[in-house]
Amino acid sequence: MTLNSSKRDEFQNRIFSGIENDFKKRGLLLENLLVRNITLPAAVKSTIEQKIQAEQEAQKMQFVLQKEKQEADRKRIEAQGISDYQRIISESLTDKQLQYEQIKAYKEMALSQNAKVIVIGKGGAPVILDTKQ
Repeated sequence: MTLNSSKRDEFQNRIFSGIENDFKKRGLLLENLLVRNITLPAAVKSTIEQKIQAEQEAQKMQFVLQKEKQEADRKRIEAQGISDYQRIISESLTDKQLQYEQIKAYKEMALSQNAKVIVIGKGGAPVILDTKQ
């Protein structure tokens, strides 16, 4: 692992200042200092890599949390829509309308090509028998 250019420049300037002071004490003038290939010790390299990995994990977790919050918002909106639908239906449905819808369903079953027997009791749900069995 090597230092990026901005860190390298900062490191180079700090070294230049330190050496320049020592040179001045001896009557020498340091004009320029070029630092190339800086190799970090294994422990420092490992620490930096762990920090980068931890930052990436934190970013990943932030993304996951944001995604989960969006999904929760979506579910909340969907539930509100279902609740509104049910409220509207329950306010507008009458027994006569339900009876009409029931008759339409019976008619569809009667017109179906499948064989069946529909037994309608007093006030209860119909019993539909399949005559093929």
